[in-house]
Amino acid sequence: MPGTTAWVVEHPGAPRSSALRRVERQVPEPGPGELLVEVAACGVCRTDLHLAQGDLAPRIPQCTPGHEVVGRVLRTGGEQSEFAAGDRVGAAWLASSCGTCGYCRTGRENLCPASRYTGWDLHGGYARLLLADARFTYHLPQGPPAEELAPLLCAGIIGYRALQRAELPPGGRLGVYGFGASAHLTAQLALTRGATVHVLTRSEEARRLALDLGAASARGAYDAPPEPLDAAILFAPVGDLVPVALRALDRGGTLAVAGIHLTDIPALNYQEHLFQERSLRSVTANTRADGRAYLAEAARTRPSVHVRRYAMEHADVALADLAADRITGVAVLLTG
Repeated sequence: MPGTTAWVVEHPGAPRSSALRRVERQVPEPGPGELLVEVAACGVCRTDLHLAQGDLAPRIPQCTPGHEVVGRVLRTGGEQSEFAAGDRVGAAWLASSCGTCGYCRTGRENLCPASRYTGWDLHGGYARLLLADARFTYHLPQGPPAEELAPLLCAGIIGYRALQRAELPPGGRLGVYGFGASAHLTAQLALTRGATVHVLTRSEEARRLALDLGAASARGAYDAPPEPLDAAILFAPVGDLVPVALRALDRGGTLAVAGIHLTDIPALNYQEHLFQERSLRSVTANTRADGRAYLAEAARTRPSVHVRRYAMEHADVALADLAADRITGVAVLLTG
């Protein structure tokens, strides 16, 4: 049987691009309830970088990263009626959950102890072909380019959940720390909801992009915003910024930490950082309800997705560029 190509994390923690290697695999066969998807585009997420750098230990040998996947269904494994060959679909970070535990039964499947994740527990989208659970796959519209849809499937969805967790009041003042793939989509979402957005990030190019997208201000990551914040989201995986962001909150404000990995948080001073009912929250993955809600909102508001395109054959280069902070916006791998 003809094979197919995929990138794998062969040496987690190796410097830059040497962590990845291209391999040949047999074409996978979809089982019951599964879809075989021909990949058109896959976003390059910082979680993929954490996997390659060894911050997240791979859960399967020679794991293929990638969880912002746009493609078309080649074959179905039966026992599902929602998708057919030729459908345009998206596969995201949450790949499956048990459906029976207390978390799943109460709409919190992102906390399911048996949850599995695309590009971590299962092979992901740095490949020509992908197997996906039909129950956790999204229908996608036909019109937008694949490279604009791909980042919505993690950067957008996780940002949406982070914004919910931050409990930004209507018309509130939001601080965004770090301004990469997820942040530039989340800032636009907040702006469409009437928020005032202040961006705090070390990259001058990212600050220019933030202002172009409508941010009220854009300053250095450790600078104070021009006014107290009702809510803040930390996208940069830098624990040192937690007390900085908490200090910027107004009374009753909430800081949501959006990343799956964060460097150590310095000691917090209760009076300075948490008193006056300031809150610190984490964000863990997403639910399918989050995904459906965000994709519907994005279809209405059409966010400007700032894409840097790479051929799938250059996935190692894209990941190295992300590691070196050479990407403003989001990197996307294209198979065509």
